[in-house]
Amino acid sequence: MSKKVLSLVLGFLVVNLLCAVPAAGKTAADEKAAQAAKVKAGIARLGTGPQARVEVKLRDGTRLKGYVSELGDDHFVLMDSKTGTPVAVVYAQVKQTKGNNLSTGVKIAIVVGIAFVALLILKRIFYPPA
Repeated sequence: MSKKVLSLVLGFLVVNLLCAVPAAGKTAADEKAAQAAKVKAGIARLGTGPQARVEVKLRDGTRLKGYVSELGDDHFVLMDSKTGTPVAVVYAQVKQTKGNNLSTGVKIAIVVGIAFVALLILKRIFYPPA
């Protein structure tokens, strides 16, 4: 009985070894390139100019605050909010970004909300509850 079980287990292991597929993993360079592409897309979505406020944390721990003044293929230029000097930042150096401007959809939602509240207040003024 034990010889049958042992031969079945051994046969299963041999078939398993023959059907094994090597796993493809991401290298560190691939992950950095993907992170840089994600940062580039996020910065491009913010746009440029004084309304494109951003806070950037670099891989070396440095924090920068300001607005994006120029976009490039492999870098962007950040105007420092404290000193007013331009700082060129390579997308691959960026660890984390935080944008401080609102999208068009959020602005529209805020205006609609304010208009709705104003209508409720006007209704209460002109048609008080009985």
